[in-house]
Amino acid sequence: MDERSTGTATGTTMHIGAVAERTGLSLRTLRHYDDVGLLRPSGRTDGGFRLYTERDVDRLLVVRRMKPLGFTLEEMRELLDLVDRVDGDGSRDDDARARLAEYVTRAEERRADLARKVDMADEFIDLLHARTR
Repeated sequence: MDERSTGTATGTTMHIGAVAERTGLSLRTLRHYDDVGLLRPSGRTDGGFRLYTERDVDRLLVVRRMKPLGFTLEEMRELLDLVDRVDGDGSRDDDARARLAEYVTRAEERRADLARKVDMADEFIDLLHARTR
């Protein structure tokens, strides 16, 4: 598959291979996100190949950061919608901001849980090292 960037009237676009390389997501994952409507590419070539913009890449990076925290596809979709509402037309969307604040709290809680698990893993590794000396 072609990984070139393409200039269009709306800006530079990238083929799926270039996006996969930039985001660290697999081609399969990117196709899945398109299929389930989480993140559709901004365009397609005449041949049907997906074309992504910088904005698409930024949104994919948000999704990639949510994955280790265990957010579901539906939660990812909602968060992207909330970000669009807050960043949209510049109007004050207090409901969207409140929902984003809830995501901040949930992300912080999930990160703390991961940190506890890493600490336990480190303790386990230290125990094993002590037994191999």
